[in-house]
Amino acid sequence: MTGNTVLEIRKAVLEDIPSLKEIFASARKFMATSGNPNQWPETYPPEDLIKYDIERGACHVVLEDGTVHGVFVAIEGRDPTYDEIDGAWPNDGPYVTIHRIASDGKVRGIFDSAVEYVRGYAENIRIDTHEDNLPMQRHILKQGFVYCGIIITHDGTPRLAYQWSRERS
Repeated sequence: MTGNTVLEIRKAVLEDIPSLKEIFASARKFMATSGNPNQWPETYPPEDLIKYDIERGACHVVLEDGTVHGVFVAIEGRDPTYDEIDGAWPNDGPYVTIHRIASDGKVRGIFDSAVEYVRGYAENIRIDTHEDNLPMQRHILKQGFVYCGIIITHDGTPRLAYQWSRERS
């Protein structure tokens, strides 16, 4: 693993799909061995969702020396999943949601780079994760997000929800 390297971020293109599928497979394996086998089933995310995220310009790749090592989706605007929360959001301002962040495990700093990238244009960032995803929870809190409560995803499962706000940093 490398560290202290400058990572690049660009919008994903359809030609990235094979690499992204490998990264998601690596992330699923890591989650399963880290005590979180249920957040992403074996087929998640399906290729049609990856393609949709790319085509709408929301999917980004994180690269080191031209090689893709990470992926995340940044969605601007309202996310219906976050309309109802057992808890409270710190504010009702516009936000960007980070979804489907994953790494191949070969480069450090994928999450931090993604968050810094989105902070470059967002006043508020929301993110959620499974209660069993302890490594992600640590990353989220380390980046200054605050725990806001529990949301229910499209498939009916609960997630821990967090928000970072420029006004609070």
